[in-house]
Amino acid sequence: MAERTIVGIDVGTSKVCTLVGEVSEEGDLRIVGVGLVPSQGLRKGVVVNVEEATEAISASVEEAERVSGYRIERAYVAISGDHVSSLNSRGVVAVSRREEGIAMEDVYRVLDAAGAIALPHNRQLLHIVPRFYVVDGQEGVRDPVGMHGFRMEVEAHVVTGSTTAIQNLVKCVNGAGVEVDEVVLASLAAAEAVLSETEREIGVVLVDMGGGTTDIAIFIEGAVWHTVTLGIGGEYITNDVSIGLRLPTDVAEEVKVRHGHARPMQIGPEERFTAAPFGEGAPQSLPRWKLAEIIEARAEEMWEMVGREIKHSGYDGLLPAGVVLCGGVAKLPGMAELGREILGLPVRVGAPKELSGLVDRIGGPAFAVAAGLMGWGMTAEGRPTPVPRGPSMGKRFLRWLRALLPGQTT
Repeated sequence: MAERTIVGIDVGTSKVCTLVGEVSEEGDLRIVGVGLVPSQGLRKGVVVNVEEATEAISASVEEAERVSGYRIERAYVAISGDHVSSLNSRGVVAVSRREEGIAMEDVYRVLDAAGAIALPHNRQLLHIVPRFYVVDGQEGVRDPVGMHGFRMEVEAHVVTGSTTAIQNLVKCVNGAGVEVDEVVLASLAAAEAVLSETEREIGVVLVDMGGGTTDIAIFIEGAVWHTVTLGIGGEYITNDVSIGLRLPTDVAEEVKVRHGHARPMQIGPEERFTAAPFGEGAPQSLPRWKLAEIIEARAEEMWEMVGREIKHSGYDGLLPAGVVLCGGVAKLPGMAELGREILGLPVRVGAPKELSGLVDRIGGPAFAVAAGLMGWGMTAEGRPTPVPRGPSMGKRFLRWLRALLPGQTT
């Protein structure tokens, strides 16, 4: 019997995916509803047409409701786009009740201090994620609650986004009749679904190549140290195929998915496929190696951009676990191999793990974000966004903090 349900909505440039999950009393997650529809009204992960985006979200939600039998009222929603930026910040506070040890209120205050950064009026906080705490000079503390000390610090990863982009996304979801529990950075959601604890500990890069964006998140010592979103994705490959082979965009997308490959050297010279050109001309036979050459050129650029961002982060020498690739582009044959060659790092394709239920529909790398929203909701249900300020804690925020700290119960 389900103890509660969790809903996640991944509003991407190419698709909108709504998942409904049942969480049992034992904490097991079972996917009972899937709503998958083509996206519209978004460009590079950002809403550019509210009416069209709302319509797509509504269709996805309605399909998930029909499959699951649940009425969807609230959901965790993923966000992407190159408007998202991040920085690492430090917060410092004096422990309020030294004789009793560090309390949840102290953790709240130090995270609040880390998030007290100067923001322009057109930007807002998305996440304040603790990397580690420092208690009286002792670094590397992951759970400070109950420890005795006079001074507590936190090294936190702070993620911000465009207020306009966030509000427009929320407006579209609300327009579909759904309240937003939390807006979650897509790369952090995907990490919940595809990364192992070992990878997070020793150093890994998550690369989510979607339709309009490529999201990057670097994890070291179990925490996120760097996030960034690049405004390039699989739609760029589709556009190149459309131009290079003189095909309509929808035909180019189908050709890319069915016949595409990122390594021309692995394609035989005799391999061909048929595709309908512009106009009313008869379907033409085209060499598959030519398609692969077009794809490889753009794929190389995408991997080179990822490589530059990894180097720019300063953590390029701390990533023995390499890269975990997810998103729709990850399904392209040869993409991971090309990444290994360009980056000089191990690259594996990551798919959602530890799921049951309708996994045959969402088991691939393209559904990492949607599946990750399920995990995010399980471990941080009730987390408000942005982190509230002021003296009032609230039960929901306390539940969020306890979810971040191992061993704390709600």
